[in-house]
Amino acid sequence: MALRLYDTRSRSKRTLETLVEGEVGIYVCGITPYSPSHIGHARQAIAFDIIVRWLRKSGFLVNHITNFTDIDDKIIRIANEENIDFLDVANRNIDDYFEVMDLLNVNRADSYPRVTETIPEIIDMIAKLIENGNAYSSHDGVYFEINTAPEKYGQLTGQTLEMVREGAGGRVSETGTGKKNHRDFALWKIAKTGEPYWSSPWGDGRPGWHIECSVMSLQHLGEKFDIHGGGSDLMFPHHEAEIFQSECCLNHDPVVQYWIHNGMINVDGEKMSKSLGNFWTIRDAISKVHPLELRYCLINAPYRQPVEFNDVMLQDSSSHYRKLLATYGEALSNYGKTNWKNSSFLQQAELEFSNGMNDDFNTRVAIVEVQTVVKYLREKLDSNLEDEISACVSWLSEFAGKVLGILPDDEVIRKDILDVENEKMKIHDQVMDLIKQRQIARNNKDWDNADQIRDKLNHIGVIVEDSPNGPIWKLK
Repeated sequence: MALRLYDTRSRSKRTLETLVEGEVGIYVCGITPYSPSHIGHARQAIAFDIIVRWLRKSGFLVNHITNFTDIDDKIIRIANEENIDFLDVANRNIDDYFEVMDLLNVNRADSYPRVTETIPEIIDMIAKLIENGNAYSSHDGVYFEINTAPEKYGQLTGQTLEMVREGAGGRVSETGTGKKNHRDFALWKIAKTGEPYWSSPWGDGRPGWHIECSVMSLQHLGEKFDIHGGGSDLMFPHHEAEIFQSECCLNHDPVVQYWIHNGMINVDGEKMSKSLGNFWTIRDAISKVHPLELRYCLINAPYRQPVEFNDVMLQDSSSHYRKLLATYGEALSNYGKTNWKNSSFLQQAELEFSNGMNDDFNTRVAIVEVQTVVKYLREKLDSNLEDEISACVSWLSEFAGKVLGILPDDEVIRKDILDVENEKMKIHDQVMDLIKQRQIARNNKDWDNADQIRDKLNHIGVIVEDSPNGPIWKLK
């Protein structure tokens, strides 16, 4: 099955046909680092990490670019409040971003351009847009004139020029007493007192938001490239502004062959927002669950769908993930890996997994296949079928590990298992004595005493499960 992806601009799934055969250039709008990264950042980074992993698994040579918008009104405000340089604010939050993304097993992009390192190129593009008649200088900056290319309006959202005054997401109407028209947007903003600035032909100032990504994407991927991604909240005005800028500057379209957008995070049915008090940083989430449990949670829906995030969903995903890890770890440490391609069951699982991923990177289908293989592996472990067990380990390592990124390194798993076994050895005699007492209480139908003994076991971190072959215990 050929790889098809949903292109926001055409509003349809299209077969991926790249500009250079066997190669993909992909630009993903990154964070504005004014605060620690939140789970919305995690959702986007993980989604595009898996997209890039699947493209590479499919044989493409991928050039993956993600930017940092390291100059912004919020960054400046926080820097002024703390009486520090604006780059100190940006740098500490970029450091936080990399730390939490490493914990979430997000592979690094090939390059991370920053706005403050791209100012000369931004000035050059603005000058070209003025020369082409698409932009004009005013007393408070430089603006792109929408009316010079009205046919490009609504390319991603379907909005018309008449619809733009409301719901512009805040930054389409930023400042602008010098605008000819309220629809025009800033390319260069003259600095206010106390703001950082750079020299330009139009006065000391800094770039507008939209021009930055146009310049950085073209600088790193060329005048035409394959995929531009980001959150669905960026479609308007940011990505539509990029279409205006890039295509009017270069005088050709399309510059971007495919536009793809991930869904947003809703918390308890409402859009995540600090003002609503339902805001989760990534560190908030991973204080409750392991980072890879959070990753598992966030890919349990196709990337374009919104994610309804709450404690119940997080704990449910954690339960499924722990079953995966426990089963995989048991098989890995006792049986190792062999070639899975001789197994008809695993061949079919690969086909279903691949069909899902080739259908617009559907990770929900992929997760279902992983769960199917885990269930199959559990059955083979109970039957001691060594060849099938080792084949399942190999399959999971390739698809759950390398593609979905939800398995730790094998050596980490082996070490964790050894650590657990050592912990179990320390309390083995105590646990066995309590289990024996509990069994006597149950035989005597002394349920209160049996429950008290179970509470003692829970207190030392032990869970007891009753099975047909007697009680089984494990650490929490």
